[in-house]
Amino acid sequence: MRLRHRRSGDPGTTPALPAAVTDLRVDLGGRPILRGVDLDVHAGEVLSLVGPNGAGKSTLLSAISGDRAPDAGEVVLWDRLVSEWTALDVARRRAVLPQAHLVSFPFTVREVVEMGRAPWTGTDRADQDARRIADALALTEADAFAHRPFTSLSGGEQARVMLARVVAQDTGLVLLDEPTAALDLRHQEMVGRLCRALAAEGRAVVIVLHDLDLAAAYSDRCALLADGRLAACGTPAEVLTAPRLSEVYRQPVKVDPDPDTGAPRVTPIR
Repeated sequence: MRLRHRRSGDPGTTPALPAAVTDLRVDLGGRPILRGVDLDVHAGEVLSLVGPNGAGKSTLLSAISGDRAPDAGEVVLWDRLVSEWTALDVARRRAVLPQAHLVSFPFTVREVVEMGRAPWTGTDRADQDARRIADALALTEADAFAHRPFTSLSGGEQARVMLARVVAQDTGLVLLDEPTAALDLRHQEMVGRLCRALAAEGRAVVIVLHDLDLAAAYSDRCALLADGRLAACGTPAEVLTAPRLSEVYRQPVKVDPDPDTGAPRVTPIR
């Protein structure tokens, strides 16, 4: 198998991608969850992972993060296989927001967000802790309850705090697994704007979404997964077509351009 990763300093190398997977296969419980997936993640873009339940979106995100080892193929962070980085090196390069937010002790909101700064302890970047934490709380609109116990918050408020922790971690690759699931309309849009802002800073953002309209509005590219394979990858207009979505989701839909932005708007045919 041809390896795609390059060692930094090799003659003629181009700037490394924040993440790339090649011929990826992941098995769970004796059955394949991902099969033959190839996907590059680019700096300065928002890449959404969309597809039906069980398509492999969260598993792909977990493999990119290095939290789940592939059964075949390779996962690269910048110029190295993810398995070649130490856990600390990985934590300084990518931040992950999982679906579940379990905090058993009554830490304050600020203390939870501060945990995102742990990879930078003892480095020059620790001097930025206070500013990064304050900025993350403000960007996620969690600063108003920064001193409350995390366990006292609603589900949506907790989701915003965990997103703030990821933002405070200040990494070049940001991986978000269904960050809008517990959020109201206003804060779903806030997440979209935040992803765009992170990408504008040169970061790579990969976000798992079920809301296809949200994916279309805020993504540079969409990767559509179906039955563990990559069914399509491209701009939202290229990927989110009525025939393709109707087939993949097994639900007839129509797709029309948004009258204001031109982004695809997906409507189920009832």
